[in-house]
Amino acid sequence: MSLHADARATLAAWVAPNDAQESLRTAFVDLLDQRPDAMLRSCEPDHLTGSALIVRSRVDGDEALLVFHSKAGKWLQTGGHCEPGDPTLAAAALREAREESGIAGLSVDPVPLHLSLHHVPFCGPKPDGGHHLDVQFLVHAPADAALAIAEHEDEARWFPLDPDAVPEPTDQDVQALISAARTRLRGNP
Repeated sequence: MSLHADARATLAAWVAPNDAQESLRTAFVDLLDQRPDAMLRSCEPDHLTGSALIVRSRVDGDEALLVFHSKAGKWLQTGGHCEPGDPTLAAAALREAREESGIAGLSVDPVPLHLSLHHVPFCGPKPDGGHHLDVQFLVHAPADAALAIAEHEDEARWFPLDPDAVPEPTDQDVQALISAARTRLRGNP
């Protein structure tokens, strides 16, 4: 199965938790149906991306890894563009998580956690940029996971898995993603 076919099947099977997420799911599927290149950054102005909220469970509580993305100027989850060699959308999110965190032993939950559509002024045709249709996954890290961030990479830190603990600057999508992760980890879909 191709990356495009995997993304289409994954999103077609995903049960959105609310009307807003269902509206995004429909928009993502529509783009996939219209554009065979929807998974690649060459699909302008909009394309699908994969991201991952990396979570580790510790005795003193669950933590989420956030990265300060210097281009965006805010704390976000790991993630980015799909590559032609990615076998699945979940694998693309996992690859991005590994690249941005340097953490060994990560595992991805293949069921999407949340969807986000956001404007990216530095990605897409100039001067306006485009949009990332971001499929967000939950990635589990070992409790003793250590970051291995290269010097040239953005800063990354662990924060309590609590939407109110998200550092500034960030956005509502990160808070919603963390809320979705808390729900999933408590055993709810």
